[in-house]
Amino acid sequence: MELKKLSLEELKEKLAEERDALLKLKMAHAIAPIENPMRLREARKVVARIQTVIRQKELGK
Repeated sequence: MELKKLSLEELKEKLAEERDALLKLKMAHAIAPIENPMRLREARKVVARIQTVIRQKELGK
């Protein structure tokens, strides 16, 4: 999905969804190691990408 094409509100909704998914992954990993721990890294990167695009839009780039 192309993040830069989304509106600011859509990005904030997507960020909330991704943060929730990351939290669920962390909880699952704390209880029992998940099959692919690289999913945690990818989830963190997705959250960071969305935050970056939100910040760029807020600054007017």
